[in-house]
Amino acid sequence: MILDDFKLDGKVALVTGAATGLGQGMAIGLAEAGADIVGITHHSPAKETSEKVHAAGREFLALQADLGSIDPIDNVIRQAEERFGHLDILINNAGIIRRNKAEEFTVADWDEVINVNLRTLFFLTQAFAKRLIVGKSKGKIINICSMLSYSGGILVAPYTASKSAVAGLTRLLANEWAKYGINVNGIAPGYMATANTAPLRADEGRNREILSRIPLDRWGLPDDLKGAAVYLASSASDYVTATILRVDGGWLTR
Repeated sequence: MILDDFKLDGKVALVTGAATGLGQGMAIGLAEAGADIVGITHHSPAKETSEKVHAAGREFLALQADLGSIDPIDNVIRQAEERFGHLDILINNAGIIRRNKAEEFTVADWDEVINVNLRTLFFLTQAFAKRLIVGKSKGKIINICSMLSYSGGILVAPYTASKSAVAGLTRLLANEWAKYGINVNGIAPGYMATANTAPLRADEGRNREILSRIPLDRWGLPDDLKGAAVYLASSASDYVTATILRVDGGWLTR
């Protein structure tokens, strides 16, 4: 039965930025589909996410790590494997944004965004894939891209650069790792109601401008990513790789 292909029973998913927002929504969605969750957060212990994952009947391991550095990666993978024995799914969701005019961005702000959104993402993905390759196990990798993986945006130069690069990496890694049974795809969320977009939603004029370009006429919610995440993490998408699934309410069509 087709619905069985969407089940994640026995799978373990590592989700970065799982404490709130989109990461929390996807972690809960995977748990509701049957997966145990390893949630990586920077400051928060992800208490709410943990409670909701447990309410779905699944296990949750919270790991705190500074994803501005690649130093914690080996320890994160080791702790996850010690707890669950294996990893099957990786969702690279953690990301930060800084806003400024392009001519005024500092090196510090540029490096901070690129380190979290791109550098650590790549090396965490590399470490995850190595375990699968050595163990001859299949797996699913989902990179959280952005509408700015397609368009330029304004006032977010390092964010646009990082998300454009993540889209390119998604395609490259899909090409290289398909022979190992590793599917690499992306999700490009639209304008979502998260902490990153709070300044935009608080600006009445900008909020109105954004909504005017969204055919579905609303901001997206973390729950809106559950279906896309479960699909790309499950065997229902076994013949899908190098694809970036837009979940944007139709924004990019206008």
